Amino acid sequence: MAILSSRLDAAAPEYDARRAAMLARLGELAAEHAKAVAGGGPKYVERHRARGKLLARERIELLLDPDSPFLELSPLAAWGTDYPVGASVVTGIGVIEGVECVINASDPTVRGGASNPWTLRKSLRAAEIALRNRLPLVNLVESGGADLPAQKEIFIPGGQVFRDLTRLSAAGVPTIALVFGNSTAGGAYVPGMSDYVVMVKDRAKVFLGGPPLVKVATGEEADDESLGGADMHARISGLADYLAADEHDALRIGRRIVARLNRLNRREPGAALAAAPPPRYDEDELLGIVPEDLKIPFDPREVIARIVDGSDFDEFKPLYGPSLVTGWAALHGHPIGILANARGVLFGAESRKAAQFIQLADQSRTPLIFLQNTTGYMVGREYEQGGIIKHGAMMINAVSNSTVPHITIVMGASYGAGNYGMCGRAYDPRFLFSWPSARSAVMGPAQLAGVLSIVGRAAAEARGQIYDEEADVAMRQAVEAQIEAESLPFFLSGRLYDDGVIDPRDTRTVLGLCLSAIGNAPAAAPAGYGVFRM
Repeated sequence: MAILSSRLDAAAPEYDARRAAMLARLGELAAEHAKAVAGGGPKYVERHRARGKLLARERIELLLDPDSPFLELSPLAAWGTDYPVGASVVTGIGVIEGVECVINASDPTVRGGASNPWTLRKSLRAAEIALRNRLPLVNLVESGGADLPAQKEIFIPGGQVFRDLTRLSAAGVPTIALVFGNSTAGGAYVPGMSDYVVMVKDRAKVFLGGPPLVKVATGEEADDESLGGADMHARISGLADYLAADEHDALRIGRRIVARLNRLNRREPGAALAAAPPPRYDEDELLGIVPEDLKIPFDPREVIARIVDGSDFDEFKPLYGPSLVTGWAALHGHPIGILANARGVLFGAESRKAAQFIQLADQSRTPLIFLQNTTGYMVGREYEQGGIIKHGAMMINAVSNSTVPHITIVMGASYGAGNYGMCGRAYDPRFLFSWPSARSAVMGPAQLAGVLSIVGRAAAEARGQIYDEEADVAMRQAVEAQIEAESLPFFLSGRLYDDGVIDPRDTRTVLGLCLSAIGNAPAAAPAGYGVFRM
């Protein structure tokens, strides 16, 4: 065994400062999460309850196995936009009758559950996770369809929702729709394209065109029930496979459907978690590791020691390319390989080390965890002449073509091509989560403003003009403020560049749930790599 020894001094002033800064950010995160949980606010929540209906999260809780975890995805979707935080839908992974499933639940307290552009992106991400990890998809439907003022951003890309349902079914991944209320217009195709459909009597309404549209289009007089009521669909159209007496009955039927899918994971969910030895160091200490100033490096082994089983980590090439830590471990009983940035900058040696390590993981079919804190690949004459481009390309080639599952945690900086080499969102990790300390952009705010200043100064000189120094100062300040705001984790998570911002203390649990979900999909074929430039 190779047990990591922690050098973290929890009594040091810098530890207290880092912990305090992280707790402040977590307080901000809790406030934003509370907005998503509040849905449409007290007025619309009470109106919904007065109709005898359950809230979206209450439906999820009753659907899941008692006391089982629910990994909510993209809870900050739409943050910083004109739409409510959460994007009027709740998505996540939970266990139903012992089967891990993806759940997509409309929140009807937010504009009747209508879909805005961020609702669409969030739902598409949930469907992607279901397909890649072969997890049954359960839609809890109560939505008035598209938010019509935003139709130009929803209508055309929204067709992918229905395409994804058919592709899931074709891949042998079950799709289930529990319809609690309206599922109209294009939304009618959610139950229409699902493998199993449950409708709540006297509540569910599923039709392509409601009574007003039918009147305008055809002149026909019709009521909701005859057009799309649950009883009609159960008796006449055949769209409903099950007619539920009420919401609780619909959730009970949904659980029984999942129980009969013959889809149990190869292991009991949670079994590996119970058997795995916990880390030897307190997870609470993760709060005091990342400096508030991300230009100050920190040792990622302190993080690894607090998330892997027994703090047991076999480091690979520990003396070569020291700015990148690589090695083997287990997490909740799942074998993993880890790549973690140690000093921010990636040099040629680190790039070659990463490429070799990724190839070894592919050969042994071991999932990879990327712990990001990188300012990118090193620049400068010496490094360009030494081949940093081709070495960085080698690492990115390996990441791009590796076929084992990848999971990324952005702990600190994630700048430039380092974001790519360390498996950022564009490189298709199965899951990607951020800590509140994370920052991500093409480069740091000060560096970006400095580059623009140099370019502007050179342009003025080329035109024979005197450079405006006062305007330069104002430009630098404005650019730095903009880039700082746009690199914050809430901003990035609001645009679904990650699957959520998490408390560092939850990292081990989140990774364990992701690895368990990944275990539902069959292993992909070994990688076939392109040309490595040597």
